[in-house]
Amino acid sequence: MYQVIDIIEPDFGCEGLPDGQELCCEVLLEAIDSGERLTVKVPDAELYRNNIIVGCVVTYDNDQVMKIQKVIQSI
Repeated sequence: MYQVIDIIEPDFGCEGLPDGQELCCEVLLEAIDSGERLTVKVPDAELYRNNIIVGCVVTYDNDQVMKIQKVIQSI
């Protein structure tokens, strides 16, 4: 399991997204058990569809990020 630490949306400036390309975000994940961090690319539409935001706990397997828990609140 991983916690979403950050979601970085690409900036294409005034040129916009190239034709035919799907908007993907870089998602920084941190393993709950080891603290190991990794960055994965996830389609922006998938993040919205699954309501994945910073603080969510997710699984990452076979290049798929799946939400399993709500946001972890700071203590």
